[in-house]
Parts: sequence; structure tokens; C-alpha cells
Amino acid sequence: MYSDSDVERLQVIDGAIVRAAKSIKILSALSWAPQVQSDFLQDLERGQPGLPQVSYERRDLSAERQALTGAMAGLDAQDPMEGYLRATAESYIHAIDLIDAAGTPRMQPFADAIYATPGDALSGGVDNLHAAEHFLSVSESYERQNINNEPDYCLGAQVLRADLEQRLAEVFPPGTVEVVVDKSLASKAAAGATRIRLRDGTCFSEYDIEQLLQHEAFVHSLTALNGRAQPHFKTLSLGAPRTTGPQEGLATFSELVTGAIDIRRTERIALRVIGVDMALKGADFIEVFRFFQGHRQNAMESFSSAMRVFRGAPLTGGCAFTKDVVYLHGLMEVHTFFRWALLHEKLALTRYFFAGRMTIDDAVRLAPLFDAGILAGPRYLPPWLTRTNGLAGYLAFSVFANRIKIAGLGEGHGFDGVGQRGEVEGMWS
Repeated sequence: MYSDSDVERLQVIDGAIVRAAKSIKILSALSWAPQVQSDFLQDLERGQPGLPQVSYERRDLSAERQALTGAMAGLDAQDPMEGYLRATAESYIHAIDLIDAAGTPRMQPFADAIYATPGDALSGGVDNLHAAEHFLSVSESYERQNINNEPDYCLGAQVLRADLEQRLAEVFPPGTVEVVVDKSLASKAAAGATRIRLRDGTCFSEYDIEQLLQHEAFVHSLTALNGRAQPHFKTLSLGAPRTTGPQEGLATFSELVTGAIDIRRTERIALRVIGVDMALKGADFIEVFRFFQGHRQNAMESFSSAMRVFRGAPLTGGCAFTKDVVYLHGLMEVHTFFRWALLHEKLALTRYFFAGRMTIDDAVRLAPLFDAGILAGPRYLPPWLTRTNGLAGYLAFSVFANRIKIAGLGEGHGFDGVGQRGEVEGMWS
């Protein structure tokens, strides 16, 4: 394992990465001014929508790049902790490259390297785009059945804030995580280590409450706080670009395993993947905006969705900010990881996964450091992970259910896949 001098040497490198990372914020660097939306929507009302006029502030991050390059020098990629530090530094260099290329086609390879693409493969011979099309197809089928008897609620951000603060107190000490309302937020909500932001003027449903708790608070905030509590390596508290996919996958899995996710949420995730694919294939901002409008999103929601696709990318098409692909891709990876951990009697690894912000490979490779006490286990855990009996039951069912094909159900009992057996087999088998 590591001697005291090894730990001290790596702590110095860790500190250098943390200091450099403070200035590298992809979403902040690629954000659009609020006026861009209002101008676009005004032009839309007049029947003359044009491509939004977006500019990005150019920042000199050469000092940060130099510091990260220096931190990487001499680190052994095969060593668990050194490899983790090296990969973290490298991902921040990719982030600098992306920020430097904002608004030009040069941004695309860096976005692809940090996140994922619609064509990236999942297991089972499908890719992210196929998965998105599947979820959208199911959502549209649900709409056609018209069986939604659940009442619609419209909760304001201030009401939601009060509800969230009460639930947060069940996991964190009072005042640990603040909930604020933010008019300039692009997404409906976002979370840092100690603050959850809610977009003002947005209508939230009761599903949103659970999704925000499970996704933002009990994953994003929780893992950042656990990372800060690490005795030696504070990089585990960072939202490093390389951890975006695993973080969003874990957060979406958290929604799934707690029953917080609903069909509208899966539809939004799927639509964004398809929107990214459209942009990459040449659709411009207005075409992608119209695509979202055609799927039950109002003008403001459609603008926000299209903006997510085109952050940092040319608005004329051919490029896209691919971050939204990671929700589906990461969910599939994390779901597989949890099932694998159950089958191989390694559920302890799933707790290590919450001890900071990391990838699945990190959790596996760093396990000996947790066992040796060099890395600390998670100070906080989401409620569903403390109820391991329930989690194990869910995973056991999931593992077995994956062996069942819907096409084989109901044979001899009049069930034929809702009258479209071949279609069901193609979708579900």
C-alpha cells in the first residue's frame, strides 16, 4: 500500500488539482444570458424567429492548464490513486479545451471525450439513441392509452424550497445544504456541495420534489460533502468532468430505485438525447426547438431544452453539447454495476461509490485504499442505500427479470403482446 511519504506526495498533487479546478466551470462558461431567451421568444411571437445571438466570454486558463499538466507529470496511470489523480487532471484539461473552443466546431471532440455521444454503445447491441427512442416510444404509447388519472400540481419554487429543506434535515445536519431560488438557472434545478438552486418562475410537480431530493440532494450534494470529508484527497469532492456520466447515472438510478422517476421524466431525458443527435446530424437551433415544441413542451421549455443541446456549439447545426446523453448512458452503467455487485457479493463497493465523486472503475480500483483507511467511507448515505434489504430485493428481481422475454408471456392465454406481438418482441426482447 502507500507509506506516509507516498500519501504526503500525492496530497501535494491533489491540492494542485483542486486549486486549478476552482476556475474551470464548464456550465458557467457556456451559459447564455437571460436576454437571449427573451429576445428569441419575442421574435417567435412576431412570427419571425431567428437564431439566438450568443457570445461566450473568453477566459485565460493557461495557468490552470500548466498546473494540471505539471500535476500529471510522473503519475503512474496503473497505480490506483495516482491513476485517479492523473485521470482527474486530464479531464480538466479537456474541459479547458472545450471552453476555449466554445461557439466553434472545434468544441465537438472535447464534448464527446468528456461526455458521450448518441451512438455510443450500451450492452445488448443497442446504443444511447436506440435507448432514447425506446423510452420515447413507451411514453407516446402511454399517452395514447390516456390512462393518466394522476392530478397535476403546480408548485412554485418557494413552496418547493420549504418542502426540500424539511426533507434534507432527515439526512444532513441543519444548515448543511441550502436551498435557493435562482432566476438565471438554465435547468430546473442544480446542486453543488452545500447549495441546491431552483429555477424561479418554474412549475414543479410532486414528482419533482422526490426527483430533486434523490437526484440533486442525496447524490450530487451528498457525494460532494463526502468528498470534502476525505482526510487526505479532496479531489473526491470535485465535480470533475470525467465523473459527470457516473454522477448523473447514479442520480438517475437513485430516482429509479426509489420510485421517484416518472414517465414524463424519462421522456424529457429521451427527447434531449434525440435532440443532440439531430443537432449532430445538421439540425439548427430552430429545428431542434420545433422538435421539442412538437413533443408537448411549451415555448419556454422548448427553448431551455434546445439551449441545453447547443451550449458552446454553433447554432447552425453539425455540433452539439452532448452532456444530456450521459443520463441514459450513465443510468445503464450504474444499474449494471449495482446488479454486478450483488451477484459477486461486492455490495460494499456501492457504498464506496458514495464516498466522493468518482467513476465506477474508481470505486473498484480504490477499494483497497478504503479498506486500509487511507480513504474514508461515506459520512452520509441516501436513505435507500441504508435499507439494504430493500435494495437487495429490487436488484434480485431486476437480475432475474432481465432473463424474461415479454414475447413468451401469456402464451395460450389469449395474450399476444397487445395485438402487436412482433412489435413488442422488437422493443422489449
